[in-house]
Amino acid sequence: MRLEANPRPAELFRVGDELAAAASAVNGDARRALTLASSLASVPRPGEGRTRQLFDTLSTLGAADLTAARVVEAHLDALAILHQAGYPARPDQTWGVFAAEGPGTTLTAMPADGGWRLDGTKPWCSLARLLSHALVTAHVARPDGTTGRRLFAVDLRQPGLTAHDDVWVARGLAQVTSGPVDFSHVAADPVGDDGWYLSRPGFAWGGIGVAAAWCGGAVGLARTLYHSVHSRIPDQIALAHLGAVDLAVTAAHTSLAAAAAAIDAGAADGEAGSILAARVRGIVARTVDDVIFHIGHALGPAPLALDARHAQRVADLQLYVRQHHAERDDAALGHMLVATGSAPW
Repeated sequence: MRLEANPRPAELFRVGDELAAAASAVNGDARRALTLASSLASVPRPGEGRTRQLFDTLSTLGAADLTAARVVEAHLDALAILHQAGYPARPDQTWGVFAAEGPGTTLTAMPADGGWRLDGTKPWCSLARLLSHALVTAHVARPDGTTGRRLFAVDLRQPGLTAHDDVWVARGLAQVTSGPVDFSHVAADPVGDDGWYLSRPGFAWGGIGVAAAWCGGAVGLARTLYHSVHSRIPDQIALAHLGAVDLAVTAAHTSLAAAAAAIDAGAADGEAGSILAARVRGIVARTVDDVIFHIGHALGPAPLALDARHAQRVADLQLYVRQHHAERDDAALGHMLVATGSAPW
């Protein structure tokens, strides 16, 4: 697949027709998405000079099929983390990242038999039954009596793992099941030191990659609206909705392009990277909400009722974008801005 290194504005989110066609062929099938993910080893890693190509690739996937984007993004994020840690990964492996925490569930890691073992429950483990491997965060005891979090590489094909897919009832991303997994004396390899996963340069960049996939989903919906105005003479209301969608998508694309440039320039580490990621994710999340609103008002119920791909894209995107925690993430951004001690504008 040929990927354009620097797509022109007129080629917004069109990083190769072959890639878009391959993603479209996934059509919500998680196994096909994993096959696609394993074929994209040449996609650039963030912070190595071609971050915009990475974000455009994720957006292209999202515009074609959000299951493809959701699965590929997590796989590529895991590969980037492994590379940063100097941990080898084979081409035949498929990876996810299980880093969520939840009330009432704890996963602990303890040294055992010259290695490490994981015990407990980890929530929100996407595709645990289908992936070969995952990067998993677990709690470790420190010498001072406190508890920290450490990242581990886990072969998901070993005994001692029980995935609870039955709790996943979502209509969006229906095959990207994300239920809890029970770990019982499961062997694991440490990846980085205690606290490295959260403090490493580039932790925030993965969240921007997710936003690029969201943005692609919004572009897919925007194209439905654009094509609709060519099927009949649009009235002023339709044109107003199209204009509003263009403003939202263009703002999201601009924020992603600026973020990619900042990452490659070394200007998105530490606190600056956290603020950048919060801003970009917030901008793109609002774009998604705005586009879904305008598409619904412009086109009415027909595409939701009669166009299977459109209806699936809306359901997928509404669920996927809820990885952004709305006002809570806005409040977290506000807290970071206050902590800088000076007005950011």
